[in-house]
Amino acid sequence: MSDLDTRVVPARAPLLRRAAPALLGYAAVRALGLAVLAGWSAARGKSAYTLLTARWDSLWYTRVAELGYGYEVRLPNGDVHSNLAFFPLLPWLERLLHALTPLSYADAGFVVSLLASLAAATGIFAVADRLYGPRTGFFAVLLWAVLPVGIVQSMAYSESLFTALAAWSLYAVLTGRWVSAGALAALAGLTRPVGAAVVAAVWTAGVLSLVRERGTRHAPGARPGTPAPGGSAGPGAPARRRVLGMLLAPLGAAGYVLWVGHRTGAGPLGYLDVQAGWRNGFDGGYAFARFVAGRFTSFPSALAGLGLIAGVALLIWLYVTCVRRRQPAAPLVYTGVVLALALCASSYFGSKPRLLMPAFPLLLPLAGALARRRPPVAALVTAGLAGAAAVYGAFWLNGSGPP
Repeated sequence: MSDLDTRVVPARAPLLRRAAPALLGYAAVRALGLAVLAGWSAARGKSAYTLLTARWDSLWYTRVAELGYGYEVRLPNGDVHSNLAFFPLLPWLERLLHALTPLSYADAGFVVSLLASLAAATGIFAVADRLYGPRTGFFAVLLWAVLPVGIVQSMAYSESLFTALAAWSLYAVLTGRWVSAGALAALAGLTRPVGAAVVAAVWTAGVLSLVRERGTRHAPGARPGTPAPGGSAGPGAPARRRVLGMLLAPLGAAGYVLWVGHRTGAGPLGYLDVQAGWRNGFDGGYAFARFVAGRFTSFPSALAGLGLIAGVALLIWLYVTCVRRRQPAAPLVYTGVVLALALCASSYFGSKPRLLMPAFPLLLPLAGALARRRPPVAALVTAGLAGAAAVYGAFWLNGSGPP
């Protein structure tokens, strides 16, 4: 999309009013998930709230919020797990909320995630509504809510915060708000390493838009100095905003990575050394392929291997469908980078469903299919998925849980 695509359209209800049904549905799905988790945890003598706020990565984030960076764990095999692997925006918000309210750091992380999940749901609706209309937006939000690992959206993790920033940055690109898109991309880059996907989306859309604008300006019959559509003062003004947005986009991720390199003394690529201490990196999918192949050593685990292959095939099919349906460049590039970084990481294979959760544009073809179904059928499908996700989330967190 470019400024040339932002034109006068018939007045519609404000975005939040259009999104209200989707947000109510989202809140209902999340409430169901939390209720099932609470019941399941109580039956096992565990605290659901502890599982949501004080386990796994949640502990690392609260330690950063409370004590700052510098904490690390040395494992018997020589690996070093440093909290420098965790990007700072969520702990900053936890520290801010703790300072302003009586909430503990863990409580603050839970509140931030709940609010961020609502912001993410609204952003997903905004993108889907912009591209395909409010009915598709409604089902896109519900499908994101009923993902099998959707319970993570209610945990003191950074997935909800990142998805909110990514969705609204994409929406800003689609509506020609380039400075906002760049600022949101910078914040996304301070949230998770996959912030690079938002930066790539802003840069790709910006370059394509500049090229299209240049081509239009030099087309036969074009008059120099003609004011650009959208109310700008002239053709140079939107180009300057676009470039400014593109310059802002990488500042968050680049700033943190460079700071880590300076702090560790390892230079600009020092963050890669931190990730290596967690045995995490990018190997093009080789380790994941070996992990999947290893499932076929016995009959029961072979079923899991087939499930993993089917899951990857589904992701690829959904992405190809997005391409065939001509999604704009920004969501396509964003989704492609999220998929590549998640599937081609060399470790934490159990985390891949969680790492894929921000790739919400993949849900738009499915949301469109549900939107075309009769309401009773669509309601039955989403209700069934919500129940299954609630049960799986409770089982998952009370078992191995997200690493």
